[in-house]
Amino acid sequence: MSSLSLVQQQKLQTKLSPAQIQLIRMLELPTVDLQKRINEELQENPVLEEGANPNELEQIQDDSYENEDYDTEDRYQDIEQDLRDYGAADDDYEPIVSHSSQGGGYEDSGSREIPYGGESLIDYLKSQVYLTKMTKPQRHIAKWVLGNIDDDGYLRRTTEQLVDDLAFQESLIVSDEEMAEIVGQIKEFDPPGIASADVRECLLTQLKHKEQTEAVTLATKILTKYYGEFTKRHYERLQQSLGVSEEEFRAAVNEITRLNQSPTNAFTSTALESNTATIIPDFEVLNYDGKLRVSVMTGDIPSLHVSDDYKQMIEQLDSKKDKEAVRFIKNNITSATMFIDAIRKRNETLLKTITALAGFQREFFMEGDESLLKPLVLQDLADATNMDLSTISRACNNKYVQTDFGIYPLKFFFSESLKDSEGTDVSTRAIRQALREVVDSEDKTSPLGDEQIVEALRERGLIVARRTVAKYRDLMGIPVARMRKEV
Repeated sequence: MSSLSLVQQQKLQTKLSPAQIQLIRMLELPTVDLQKRINEELQENPVLEEGANPNELEQIQDDSYENEDYDTEDRYQDIEQDLRDYGAADDDYEPIVSHSSQGGGYEDSGSREIPYGGESLIDYLKSQVYLTKMTKPQRHIAKWVLGNIDDDGYLRRTTEQLVDDLAFQESLIVSDEEMAEIVGQIKEFDPPGIASADVRECLLTQLKHKEQTEAVTLATKILTKYYGEFTKRHYERLQQSLGVSEEEFRAAVNEITRLNQSPTNAFTSTALESNTATIIPDFEVLNYDGKLRVSVMTGDIPSLHVSDDYKQMIEQLDSKKDKEAVRFIKNNITSATMFIDAIRKRNETLLKTITALAGFQREFFMEGDESLLKPLVLQDLADATNMDLSTISRACNNKYVQTDFGIYPLKFFFSESLKDSEGTDVSTRAIRQALREVVDSEDKTSPLGDEQIVEALRERGLIVARRTVAKYRDLMGIPVARMRKEV
């Protein structure tokens, strides 16, 4: 018979305070999401008010929370010195650092809201459901089917699989014939080729929507009857089988090669250009007369303060008789104070992060040339700023920076490094750019193999293994030499 016993153990655990947890959550938010979060807090907490407090804000503290003294001028001075240390080689490099509170804080900055991207593909497709003659239940099923389309625009589920999934997930029973009819209507949606089962169907659908010239008709015949031979580039055999001239065959091949293998590639360039979404940059790094100006963009984020009325109310209430009211007000004041301080610390951390990044990648921010990007990983910023790696990761995640050359996601500036012929670290981005230039300048009638690309890169001083070339070529969507050959 087992018996119960008490065992005493000592464990060392790290627990985050509520203030630290809130700061972490704030740090992860892009500017747009932060605005929404502030609006939610303004609605939930009556003590928190929008706008600057005309009186000096009196901090009310409890045993679990303490504010830190903060000197604005000291902060800017330290960050300017830091930026000189973050890889800036020029002695005369004196960056102007500005921690903006509204729209960047510059008289000449203007609006920085840049169109970027567009309406989501699924939303666009769903809007077309209502243009069909489907019944209301069929529209519901059609929108469910759209959720099964992958990122490339393909519907890789069979009719039978869709029917089974619909019954399991939505408890709706439809016949294979009805599902096939719904899918068939979806395949007529824009962009052409959407919801295709494979590449051949996608290409044939696009050809179907083109003017039926002789070249298009021949291209359709090639994909319908000789798809395997075409993908293997057996062009001479194909031309003989079709009994057409070299000029006719070349025209048909050109029609095929101009098609989109992924239906989503044509998405943003079609009717959606007028429905663009907007990304609001979280940072600005701009060149002002040879000096970089760095700032955290706060957009329409308002100033916040704790209501003086509620602080006065506490003084007027009897702490014994009005115990619940006093507790309610104090809890909300503490919550509001922590919220305001979390935003302040968030902006400090972001400013320190982007300042370090600007120091490392100064040449790019000055010139806009990708080849000038230095190898950089998150740990480099963590070491330079004396911050934790996880903090840097949160500060960079889903954030964008406005430069003189456009808007870039912060992840754009990070890459691993390789050694060149002189033993100098070279960004893998620069290697990929060189690889692209080599492929673009090759003779398309006799394209370079991976070994030949390795030699071409070696002539540029870049020592890269063949498997590395194959890996980057794959990541960049560059086919093997045989597939790049033009007739």
